[in-house]
Formats: sequence, structure tokens, C-alpha cells
Amino acid sequence: MAVPSDAVRRVSAVADDALGDDDAVGLAARLRRREVSPDEVRQAAARRTRKIDPTLHGLTLDRFDEPVAGNNDGPLADVPMLVKENTDVAGRPTTNGSSAYTARPAPAHAEVTQQLLDLGVALLGSTRMPEFGLNASTEFVDAEPTRNPWNSAYSAGASSGGSAALVAAGAVPLAHANDGGGSIRIPAAACGLVGLKPSRGRTALNAQGAQMPINLVSDGVVTRTVRDTAAVLGHLDRGRRNPHLPPIGLIDGPSRRRLRIGLVLESPAAGTVDDETRRAVLDTAATLEKQGHQVEPHTLGVGKQFVDDFLVYWGLLAVGIVAGGRFGFPEFDASRLDPLTHGLYRHFLTTAPRRPGFLRRLKRIAHTYDDEFVHHDVLLSPVLAHRTPPLGHLHPAVPFEELKDRLINYVGFTPLQNVAGAPAIAVPGGQDSHGLPIGVQLAGSTGDERTLIELAYLLEAERPWPRLGQS
Repeated sequence: MAVPSDAVRRVSAVADDALGDDDAVGLAARLRRREVSPDEVRQAAARRTRKIDPTLHGLTLDRFDEPVAGNNDGPLADVPMLVKENTDVAGRPTTNGSSAYTARPAPAHAEVTQQLLDLGVALLGSTRMPEFGLNASTEFVDAEPTRNPWNSAYSAGASSGGSAALVAAGAVPLAHANDGGGSIRIPAAACGLVGLKPSRGRTALNAQGAQMPINLVSDGVVTRTVRDTAAVLGHLDRGRRNPHLPPIGLIDGPSRRRLRIGLVLESPAAGTVDDETRRAVLDTAATLEKQGHQVEPHTLGVGKQFVDDFLVYWGLLAVGIVAGGRFGFPEFDASRLDPLTHGLYRHFLTTAPRRPGFLRRLKRIAHTYDDEFVHHDVLLSPVLAHRTPPLGHLHPAVPFEELKDRLINYVGFTPLQNVAGAPAIAVPGGQDSHGLPIGVQLAGSTGDERTLIELAYLLEAERPWPRLGQS
């Protein structure tokens, strides 16, 4: 039988070595039992990454030979991990996916970097992202794109695209990611991973996000298993409790509680959800109903006005980069920013005067979002409105108005939780006709990561998702 062309393009690093096919929790247990040594694990991660990265282009900085070691007594001691390139690691450049400035070594760890090191992980390098995280695909005008390991002709999503590509391919069991509009959930969906955007303040406040009028950014991880996500968030929360949020605890499986789940199939952007994505969400709903949960249609209380306001705010972030970059970055040259950044900058200048009050309306979302949960415990929706696009569809050089419309239609389901500061998790919900993963999203009220993780455990048990490298 002829091998399908899509299968030829799959990229997997999984091998019979010290990493094996373990997730982070399983690997940490083997390390504690001394079945493998930290050096063996690190060398295996280095070999895997260096084997596949010439194809995937997920790595910005290779420091496998000089890792930053974490706490020897941490629950994930010596588990290899990568950090997204917008997050400071002392002594290493923070490049933000941009060629517009010269990155210099960071003077100190970001707070979230230190949180991860407290878990014990060994930081082995940095992963790629699109310029300043503004795009939903990790593509560049002056460099190779980051490719999806399920099919290297397709996008790995963004902005945590490098992290997702390398975890999905099996180079490392987990990687750091952050999310300002879907940037954990989008690449998790594209690459068949688990990606939880925590509530605002659940992890250390992101320094870049804290400078925004509305802090959209939450830090977390992308993983291949629910228990890895549960372990990381649970231990991070235990190590740095936010008294304004309920504790997560260490969650090890689904709950027996029967939930009311709102089914959301209409994007606030009013874009059309494609048939394969809709089918994946409906199949997930059927699984939840079979397990005793009540699923019923739900219409979000926000619509096109929210999308238009968010787009103006997105442009405001670009204004900060274009106009303020020279104050924050050495040798900054705005002319070297990519066309999407410049397009968003111009969009703000021309549109903001016609949308007075956009910031006030967005801030109000944080106070009204939990009204979505008066009659439901969780909202089930697509992560993205259509299947993962081929590379080039969201390239930053696509004419701005066309690219803007493509992005709005693609990512209409994810920004709401960023504005609200609420949690949402992406989990695999199936595959499209080309064998690419389709993600589904579970969203909760502020502080209720526990319910989302418990439901994710249930879906993982009832509908185990495929992983690259599995026989």
C-alpha cells in the first residue's frame, strides 16, 4: 500500500533512550528511582532536539550542554524543559521572536522562570515565537517557519509555537508557554497537546503583561498528558499561593461531580466553524453526556463589538512596540519589524479614534465574564474556528487587511478568557481528514482550573488521543 504523502511529513523524535515515551511525571519518578541519570536524560533530549529541529525550527537557543539546573528536591527534579523566548533566563538573551533589536543577556530570571526552577526542571534552551507574540502562526519574513510535527507543511500555531512543536514531536516532555490571546491553547490545539491558560495571577504575573492597561498574559506549559499539566499547575500554585484564588491542589483524576456544560459553537467573531471542527466538538459533547454530564447550547454574552475592541487593543500593543521599542531594547530599529506589527500599529491609529471607550468596555468584561456561568459550570467550544492552516496562510507578509480577517476568523474563541482573566484548557478532540489534530476548549469561571483539569482527565481516559511516536 502506498504511504500517504501526509505521513511522510510527520516528524517524531521518540526513540529507545533514557527519555523513552514518558511524560514529565513518569520521567521524574524514574529519575528519583535512579533508573536513569540526569546526564542520560539531558543527552537524550539534546540528541532528539538536534535531530528534528533542522526540520521543525522550534528552537531559538540551544543550551543543552550548559543547562540551568533547578531545585534538586523539586517534584520534577532534572526533567528537561524549554522556555519560550520572551521569558528571561539569567545570562541568556530574551529575543521575543524579533529581528528589530539586538538581544542581550538577561540580568536575572523572570519570576515565572524561578517558579519553574523551583519545581526542579533543567532549562535546556529557548523556543521560537512569532514577533512579540502578535501572530497566531510562528512564521517570519526573514527566517524559516516553525513547522507542525504532524505535517511539516502546516502551521504549529502560535505564539508558543516552538514549545508546542518540540513537545509534540517528543523532544522534551513539556515546555513553558504563555498566553495573551490564545498563545498556549492555539499551538496546543494545532499540535495535539494539552494547554491550560491559568487564571490571571495563578502563576507569577508576567512582566510584559503587567505593563499593559489590561494584563492579558498568563504563563503555563504545553504537555502531552493531563497529569503533567495538573502537576505543574498544582505545584506552582502550592509554591506561590494567590489568596484571591481558590487553591488548585494536586489533581490526579476526574471528579464524580456531574456538571452543567454550555456548548458554544458560534464564535464572537461571527466566523464560520468548519465541519470537521464542529464534529470534533460535538463528539466531545457526546462523550461528556455519556458520562452523565448535562450539555446544552449556550450563546456567549459578547459579540462582534468585543472582537472589534480587542483588535484595537491588539493594535495598541503594536503601538507600544513600534513607538516605545527604542526605550526597552538596545539598538532597536522599527523598520525591521514585520508587516503584521506595522499593520496593527496603523490599524490602531486609524481605528481607535472611532471606538472611544474600547478600554473601558474590555475592562468591564472582567467584571461580567463569570455571568456566563450562572447556569453552567463549564463552557465547551472549539479552540479554533477551523482546521490548522498550511504555512503561508497566516504569514506576516500577507496583506494586512486580508491577514487581519483571517486571524479574527481563526482565533475568535480564545481571547475572551485573556481579557476576563479566567482559565481555559485546550485538549485534543480528534483529527481532521489530513491527520492533523483538532483541539477543543473547556473554559471555566475565574479561579476554577480544578474543574477544567478534572474534565480533561475524563476526556483523556474516555477518548485517548494519539501521540507522535506511538506504535
